[in-house]
Amino acid sequence: MTRTTSAPASSVSSVSEPPARFRDVLVAEWIKMRSLRSTWWTIALTALFVIGCATVAALADHDNIVAAGPGAQESRGFLPFDAFPPGAYMTLMLVAGSLGAVTIVSEYGSGLIRTTTVAVPARHSVVLAKAVVVAAVWTAVGTAVSLGAFLVSQAVLDGRHAGVSLTHPGVARAMAASALLAPACALVGLGLGALIRHTPGSLVATLFTLVMLPPLFSTSRQWSADVNHVMVASAWKRLVQNWGGPVHHVHHVHDATVSGSWAVYVVWPLVAVALAVVVVRGRDV
Repeated sequence: MTRTTSAPASSVSSVSEPPARFRDVLVAEWIKMRSLRSTWWTIALTALFVIGCATVAALADHDNIVAAGPGAQESRGFLPFDAFPPGAYMTLMLVAGSLGAVTIVSEYGSGLIRTTTVAVPARHSVVLAKAVVVAAVWTAVGTAVSLGAFLVSQAVLDGRHAGVSLTHPGVARAMAASALLAPACALVGLGLGALIRHTPGSLVATLFTLVMLPPLFSTSRQWSADVNHVMVASAWKRLVQNWGGPVHHVHHVHDATVSGSWAVYVVWPLVAVALAVVVVRGRDV
């Protein structure tokens, strides 16, 4: 008698990978940013440029105080734009905004976004992870740059007894505004990059929105001043220039409020990130 032994049917069970945790997406986005050497070189050169501009401005005022004679420094007080020169910080805004846009645009250009969305189908998680990494990196950069520019400029002015300490009235607000300027602009660039998805267009839009648009609206008329005050660059100037000393109002000039300027710092990044989430979730890669 022949006994037929039938092999047990092997049940093939499909083991699905667990969904990526948000922490894993954060790590992946950090690795992407960390692996780009050009990003760190750009950040380093920009930081040196800002601190160098603050040093040059402080040296110029140091020489002016010497030429003005004894007692001139007492009438000058804290020189905020020695520590925070507008031209240098406009450059910081442009670099932060551009690199924020490149953070997401580069993936569309290289096609890496397809791999990313396959690995993480929840596209909003990818955008939020990018936003967290960008905000963290640029907050650290902004803090280091503003602190370095302040300390170097005040060390120069100390030679004429015109420097001030970190506890001087108004310094903390100016430092915070300058430190948070970089992440705010980087997140605005991220939102524009998600919307446009092309490198040249994203960079031009970032330049226009952050740097070129505010001067188009003067503060001589109320409606124009209202538009000007909701710009990031104008909010920074208000928080730094009117640093806590006497404010010299110009006739027919509508000045922004401190609380309104801080609100600009909050609203622009939130709207930019929300826009990026909506855009990325609502269209194909």
